[in-house]
Amino acid sequence: MTSFGFALSSEEHGPAELVELARRAEGAGFEFCSVSDHFHPWVTAQGHSPFVWSVLGAIANATERLRVVTGVTCPIVRTHPVIVAHAAATTSLLFGGRFSFGVGTGEALNEHVHGDRWPRPEVRLEMLREAVEVIRRMWTGDTVDHEGRHYRVENARLFDPPDEPLRLLVSAYGDKALELAGEIGDGLFSHGSDDHAVAAYRAAGGDGPRYAQLNLCVGPDEAACLETVHRQWPNTAITGQLSQDLPTWSHFEMAAEMVRPEDVASVPHGPDPEPVLEKVRTFLDNGFDHVYFHQIGPDQRPFLEAWEGDLGERVRALAA
Repeated sequence: MTSFGFALSSEEHGPAELVELARRAEGAGFEFCSVSDHFHPWVTAQGHSPFVWSVLGAIANATERLRVVTGVTCPIVRTHPVIVAHAAATTSLLFGGRFSFGVGTGEALNEHVHGDRWPRPEVRLEMLREAVEVIRRMWTGDTVDHEGRHYRVENARLFDPPDEPLRLLVSAYGDKALELAGEIGDGLFSHGSDDHAVAAYRAAGGDGPRYAQLNLCVGPDEAACLETVHRQWPNTAITGQLSQDLPTWSHFEMAAEMVRPEDVASVPHGPDPEPVLEKVRTFLDNGFDHVYFHQIGPDQRPFLEAWEGDLGERVRALAA
């Protein structure tokens, strides 16, 4: 069954607003929300980056049915996997079974803050594999000792483990990451426009839900919406290794100087629902069964109102 969700962009909204948006998304009929876990925004214009675990606790209290997933947490550098396991376990108890945990290898933008050397991609994949092993062992509630290549754990035990095994999804875009996601994950985050990702994930043994984020900017003025995308989310055009290795928002802003409005024009923008529906069709055709919508910019009302109009019904009809 296909589910549709709403993106809670921690880079663009403060903590209280994220909680209110989650409540609003539940009222609009979305099945789930994905909330980003960043230490910094991509660019200064986005303007926010609250501590996601505090926000999640408040969302759990403010909602009743909405499922929530981190999209995604990096458990390999900035935060030790034991601490991440503790945070996710407590959050799962607050949500009463409505929480899933997304992980990935992250970006230097968020993970360099301790001053540690930013590892090479293949090393980060090694670290993620080991971190997931540690996290799953911690969730059993047993005492954990671990001497690995990247992490050490000594006499660690969660006295409030999850009531039931938590679903752990892995974010993956390249071939090696997709293979790892299929091996160690209970689900996948990837590019919805990639017609190869789901097949590669399944070939590696993956059989869980497949999540993809659809960026858009709905509003009455097409030109103004495109300007919002270009100003607020230029990082959509900064891809590949560059997006993983730039260390600060200032570096992203320098890279964004080379991004033109036409470079982000493929993001659906304006009042016309057809580009949104076409993107959804592509995501579904590519095998994704959890599609969530990221309304770029501070004003979330135009998209939510459109969804509660006929956009939501038209989107759901595509999956019927």
